[in-house]
Amino acid sequence: MALSKTSLKQRIITELQAKGFVTEGEFTQAGSMAEAIANAVVDEIIQNAKADVKGGSSEGLHNLV
Repeated sequence: MALSKTSLKQRIITELQAKGFVTEGEFTQAGSMAEAIANAVVDEIIQNAKADVKGGSSEGLHNLV
């Protein structure tokens, strides 16, 4: 499965709810916080992820995107 900001945001919200956070209502910011965290995590992974292939014709360090 591809990395998804939307999917990660929902997973964060689900985990926050499991810990007792209020995630719905007029003044809650948990959804915005979850979205910001998801965006940062996905962007960081996409920008900096590398695969270190130890052998074969693709040996070396490669960007994952």
